[in-house]
Amino acid sequence: MPASGPQRLVVGITGATGAVYGVRLLQRARALGVQTHLVLTAAGVLNAHHELDLDRRALESLADHAYAPGDVGACVASGSFDTAAMVVAPCSMKSLAAIAHGLSDNLLTRAADVTLKERRRLLLMVRETPFNLAHLRNMTAVTEMGAIVFPPLPAFYHRPSSIDEMVGDSVERVLA
Repeated sequence: MPASGPQRLVVGITGATGAVYGVRLLQRARALGVQTHLVLTAAGVLNAHHELDLDRRALESLADHAYAPGDVGACVASGSFDTAAMVVAPCSMKSLAAIAHGLSDNLLTRAADVTLKERRRLLLMVRETPFNLAHLRNMTAVTEMGAIVFPPLPAFYHRPSSIDEMVGDSVERVLA
C-alpha cells in the first residue's frame, strides 16, 4: 500500500475459491496497522466456510469494519470516504464482470466502482480457470479502467515449502 495518504484498505471476499487470500490479507493488514473495511458476498461467506471452516462472524472479526453486501449506503460506497486501495481477494468472474460493466448492484461492486472513479488502486485477485473469452475481455476492460488484475499465481523460484508460504508471497505482493 502507498506510504502516504489514508491507511484504509477495503477488502472484498467473493465466492471464488481462495478465501484464504482474503483472510490472510486481513490478518497481514491488521499486523501492519492498516484499517480494514470488509465487504463479503453471500457466496464468499459460503466458500470461506467450505474452505476454511470460518463463518461470517469469524470473517468479520478479522476486519476493523464489516458491511453487509446490500448496504450500498455504507461509507465505502462513497468517494468522499478516502481509502488507499481496494483488494478483491478472491475475485469471482461474476464480480469481475459486474465491475467491468459498471454494475454497482451490491456494496462490493459499488465500492470497486468508487475506487475506479476516484482513481484509487483496485486489485482483483481473479481465481477461476480456465479463462474463456468473456473473462479475458472483462480483465482487459478493468485494466483499461485502471484496475490491476492480480491472479495469485505461486512463485517457485524461492522454493516455497508450504501452501502458506505461497499464499503469503501473493499477499505481500498485493500490499507492496
